[in-house]
Amino acid sequence: MSTSKGLFVSLFSKTKKNAGWMAIGFHADGIYAAHLKRLPARNPSIEFLSFYPSEKSALPATLRKLALELNVNRYQCSHLLDIGEYQLLSIDPLNVPPDELKKAVRWRLKEMLDYHVDDATIDVLAIPIDKNGPLHSNALLAVVVPNQLIEQRQALFEEAKVAVRVIDIPEMAQRNIAALLEPEGHAVALLSFTTEGGLITITFAGELYLSRRMDTTVTQLQEADAAHITVIHERITLDLQRSLDHFDRQYHALSLKKLILAPMGAEGAALQAYLSDNLYIPIETLNLETILDFSKVPELAEIAQQQRFFITLGAALRVDEKTL
Repeated sequence: MSTSKGLFVSLFSKTKKNAGWMAIGFHADGIYAAHLKRLPARNPSIEFLSFYPSEKSALPATLRKLALELNVNRYQCSHLLDIGEYQLLSIDPLNVPPDELKKAVRWRLKEMLDYHVDDATIDVLAIPIDKNGPLHSNALLAVVVPNQLIEQRQALFEEAKVAVRVIDIPEMAQRNIAALLEPEGHAVALLSFTTEGGLITITFAGELYLSRRMDTTVTQLQEADAAHITVIHERITLDLQRSLDHFDRQYHALSLKKLILAPMGAEGAALQAYLSDNLYIPIETLNLETILDFSKVPELAEIAQQQRFFITLGAALRVDEKTL
């Protein structure tokens, strides 16, 4: 079982590389890739960003091109799943010995999945309600991916000669960014939007405590006229209020300091203003340049580019962690 630091370690390849992590994500418009370097007493440096436009049918050829041009064999590669390719399910604490926990989770999931649990690959994330308490006192998050998808991706990457070591999900990628934003001793909420939808996460001490999906997309925020934008803002506010209330009930001992909006343009400024008027916590908007070194990728000074690469950059920020 993993901690909340990484998922599905060594599913595809156990070969370690020395150049650091490269994150590779498939999205509707193509393949995104990023590599960052963590440096002592400095902001993580973005070494490169790449985007390869591709339709789904052309993914194999596009991935081969990426592998050749980016010399992927130098890196430990992670693959970032997209929305709809996995499930993230909350499970109450299970009073079982650590070596039986994963089996118990699989048994619990039998009634939560719409397909047979034996057809799923499962990883378990512990939410440390009490870091000094026994493992079974922790709430759990189960990441569930159909075996068929795992096998398809494995074949795709093997054909392109890309040795993927880790499969990650957007919730964990966003957690990586939030960990750079947390005020010491306080939790922080982070809200992002993509063309697939919105994602709210709440983290504390580098751990993911809550994540919720929203149906609202960045495209809807960008294209809504004056008659509809207030309705969208109201829906986002309601979703946020429910998430914040749930966090307060479940983790009342943790202090939530602020809500941070991931990089967006004018639509982000309008949303920040609305949320500031309707929520009880401070609202800020993130510019990634405050936490990452852009010197090798000056194009990221454009907020639109920060929005596009936000989740991929988060995935590239992962670090090696021990598993339980």
